[in-house]
Amino acid sequence: MNVPNLLTLSRLPLSAVLFAAIAREWWEVALATFLVASLTDWADGYLARLWNQTSAFGRTFDPLIDKVMVGGAFVYLLMVPSSGLVPWMVAVAIGRELLVTGIRGHLESLGYRFGADWFGKLKMFLQCIYLGFYFFLRSIDPPESLWYVHTALLWAMLLATIGSGLQYLARSVRMLQSVPPTA
Repeated sequence: MNVPNLLTLSRLPLSAVLFAAIAREWWEVALATFLVASLTDWADGYLARLWNQTSAFGRTFDPLIDKVMVGGAFVYLLMVPSSGLVPWMVAVAIGRELLVTGIRGHLESLGYRFGADWFGKLKMFLQCIYLGFYFFLRSIDPPESLWYVHTALLWAMLLATIGSGLQYLARSVRMLQSVPPTA
């Protein structure tokens, strides 16, 4: 265990706090927790590269724990009508994450490198912006116009989720049809 991996693991208890805050509608706590968790997500990767402490553990568990936090937040927000989330949207988001995780695991077991690309990073960025903005809105008394921004972020996040999932699927098919990797 090194500092970057400990930062990654710290997002699990932070996720539990986030879920409890959403369930209790403690929006300021949800916002603060989500911001701290997002900071640890940035810091673990930055420090791992800076200190040359990248690891198979970090490569596997960093995105997995991100999926737990974001997917769990979406599930908890289903009970909050102003979130704009409905079951099919959450099913699409979580289904995409499971599909990509399965594809990545399979391809990497065959010796391929199947890391995140720009579209997957855009998807994660938009998911985090949507969640952070929503928690911010619920923490203040926002003007009506900011709810339109929230709706636009929701749909942009959903489109990026679908688009990046399709792109990963197409990329995996091309990789499997190509020459096998040299191990």
